[in-house]
Amino acid sequence: MTISGRVMDMEAREVSLEARLVSGGKPNPWQRLQITFAGSAFEARLEASAGGWYRLEVRALMGDQVRAETEVETVGIGEVFLVAGQSNSANHGQEKQHTKTGKVAAFNGKRWQLADDPQPGASGSGGSFMPPFGDALVERFQVPVGFVACGVGASSVREWLPPGSRFSNPPTIVSRVRQLPGGEWECLGQAFGVLSARLKVLGPHGLRAVLWHQGESDANQKDPTRTLPGHLYGEYLKKIILNSRRASGWEVPWFVAQVSYHVPGDEASPDIRAAQASLWKVGLALPGPDTDALKAEWREANGKGVHFSGAGLREHAARWVDRVAPWLEQQLK
Repeated sequence: MTISGRVMDMEAREVSLEARLVSGGKPNPWQRLQITFAGSAFEARLEASAGGWYRLEVRALMGDQVRAETEVETVGIGEVFLVAGQSNSANHGQEKQHTKTGKVAAFNGKRWQLADDPQPGASGSGGSFMPPFGDALVERFQVPVGFVACGVGASSVREWLPPGSRFSNPPTIVSRVRQLPGGEWECLGQAFGVLSARLKVLGPHGLRAVLWHQGESDANQKDPTRTLPGHLYGEYLKKIILNSRRASGWEVPWFVAQVSYHVPGDEASPDIRAAQASLWKVGLALPGPDTDALKAEWREANGKGVHFSGAGLREHAARWVDRVAPWLEQQLK
């Protein structure tokens, strides 16, 4: 883990720093840190075993004398996932979910908090799949799990493109795009800006993967001119993935779910589903769950809605576990 801070009222070149983790009231030995100073600001790395929650204790010494001490409660070393897409990747489920293990956290771009719904950083004020998904990973891998949510309800893949990206036909909602004088449309880039900013804050290898759950707002729109052909969906999502990797500075893995369900009778778009699967076939993304298979019994409003019921959110979480956990086990070998 990276430890950063500031040493006040002491000459930095005369200070040494030590740190340790405390678990269950039992402290680990103090470790002398290799420090990089910039004025009074410092940065160092502490090697430690995965797990938590820990308490982190840091002390500054001059010679053999402890001159300052501080601590940070609730520190974990575990798994982090960024979740993006539209409403079913955000807080639009029928029932708010809560972490049962107490070891699932959420990040809003500035600070971490317990990952009880609604998730910070994503649209909506209802429930999400993240607390039960995180709890299942905590129980399976015995480490804390963190989520960085930035899903936007009703968003098209066109609205997630980098700023300045152009396309001929607009999405159904046009608040995040604009029409150019020649008739083309252009993405303003707000959603991609948040996505790339979160990736930059986490830093290279600071997360395990991006989980993408989106497609409803590109499939089978009431105005057929707003429906996105599958080959363009695949092209645009490819552009988002490649540009996110460029912004983050490393080849961050992406899971792409199969998503195009609206309501009973409009339960899938083969065109959009094929586009999502095409990214797996070329190795650009990993297979996420098929949530079109979650029919009316799992949906809100007694099965009449596009969003998930409480039971549907928990089933959604279980299907993400089925995809992510076996892959994660391979990464840990």
